[in-house]
Order: sequence, then C-alpha cells, then structure tokens
Amino acid sequence: MTLPPDPMPQPTGVEIVPAEVGKPSCDDGPHWGRPSSLFSYIMKGLTGDEALPEACDPWYHKNFMVDNIKLNTSITGDGLINIVGPITSAAAICGATACSAVKLFDIPHPTKENKRLVHACLEGPENGVYVRGRLTDNNVIELPDYWRGLVDPESITVSLTQVGSSQDLIVDKIEWGSKVFIRSGTASNIDCFYIVNATRKDVDPIEVEQDVVEGKSYPEG
Repeated sequence: MTLPPDPMPQPTGVEIVPAEVGKPSCDDGPHWGRPSSLFSYIMKGLTGDEALPEACDPWYHKNFMVDNIKLNTSITGDGLINIVGPITSAAAICGATACSAVKLFDIPHPTKENKRLVHACLEGPENGVYVRGRLTDNNVIELPDYWRGLVDPESITVSLTQVGSSQDLIVDKIEWGSKVFIRSGTASNIDCFYIVNATRKDVDPIEVEQDVVEGKSYPEG
C-alpha cells in the first residue's frame, strides 16, 4: 500500500486537523464571522496570517464541548458572559463587581461527618464595611487607618453592648473618621463589645430600585 505524502512542515502558531493523513477536515461548518453550530475542535487551522493548503481556515465555533480546560491567561467576552450551573473553585473568584440572586459559601462541615455548612451573606442597600471588637478600661475605639480613604466618615454608626454591668455607655464623638470616643454616664470602668459600620466611598452608591431592562440577563434567570 502506498502511503500519502507527509503533510508540509507546520509553522509556529498553526494547527492542522486532518480527517485522514494528508487531508484537512474543513467540512463541518462555516468560517470566521459565521459560527459553526457543531460541537467540534475549538481551533482548526491557522492562528496567524500565513496560509497552507493543508490547513483549514480559522474557525469561530458557536458551541464546543470539553471535559477539562486549562487557561494560561484569561477569558474575554464582547458582552455579558452567561454561565449556566454552579462554579466550583479551589481558590477565590474575584471581580470588580459580583451579581447573584444569593451569595453563599458552602464548605465541608467542620465538626460533623457527611455534612456541609452553608451560610448566606447579609444583604443591604449599600456597599458597607464593619469592624468589631471589645473595649476594656479604655474609652477610644481606634478605627483602621485605611478607613480614611475607604469610607464616608458621615456614614459611621456605632453599636455598643455592655459587659458585666450597666455602664450607661454613650458615643461621645467620632473624630476624623478614625477614632470613636465612648463615655460612661455612670463614670463606670468601660467594658463593652462594639460594632462599627460605615459605607464605602471608593465605589458608586448602589441604585437600589432599578427598572427592568428588556433583554438583560438577571441572576434568577
């Protein structure tokens, strides 16, 4: 049996996908600009401007199916990228914003076998941050130094929980968005838990009530 000649050498950046030795497989859909509707190879042919008779033209596929994929850099979309189904990640998935019907974490239960621990994020009409702690024999809550650039100082609120006895605790003043001064109306030694909340100023406020936009994808589907 006479074997067909070897295909021409393959330049860098070129993938030749033959149907059989020496022949390309270029018959399963249209070319650039007209998507293939078949599940097929992600890429056939050239990735540059060079042309070989053995290579298929570059393809744009509307659909493809793989079991595993490894990306070295990034995924870029011309518009909204829709993912149907859950995403499981061994590391954080980060973005400038996130949009979902609910925000959950789901982890193996730390104390019970064959159980999962699922929590939901607290929802609210703002991009809020908080710090919490305990104040003992002191009347000043020192806020994180980065709060000066992060939060609107006029948005700061303070909640206090007295420990051990009634101390008639009062927020005396908030100084420069960096210190909260507490006073005891009974001149007691201060011992309390605190939570300090504030609204971020480095991002635009949330538009809480929005009009429905026809054609836009929403978290609930």
